[in-house]
Amino acid sequence: MLSKMRKDNEYRITIEEVSADQTAAKTLQFTYQDREDVFNVVEKLKQGSGLDENVATKVGVALRLLGPVMMQNRKHPLLSDFMPHFKQFMHHLKSTVKATVKQ
Repeated sequence: MLSKMRKDNEYRITIEEVSADQTAAKTLQFTYQDREDVFNVVEKLKQGSGLDENVATKVGVALRLLGPVMMQNRKHPLLSDFMPHFKQFMHHLKSTVKATVKQ
């Protein structure tokens, strides 16, 4: 039997400092892979979270960056106390969005 290969989506995140002095502006850039379609996650949050579109975008991206880190490091001393709260928050968020957005 053939095993299914999981195909992750790959993204490049770029953060640019916006300042009047463009010569001193800093840039941070990295790539990451995610099993979820980040654009779809953001769109669903915009539709079903009740948050402003700009805030929903920030929350969606932040959660897709933080979520996998939380899962991979759930027993790490810095994250273990936060993990139950994060899990509860994610369940609440998903149920709220799912109830609002008709799939």
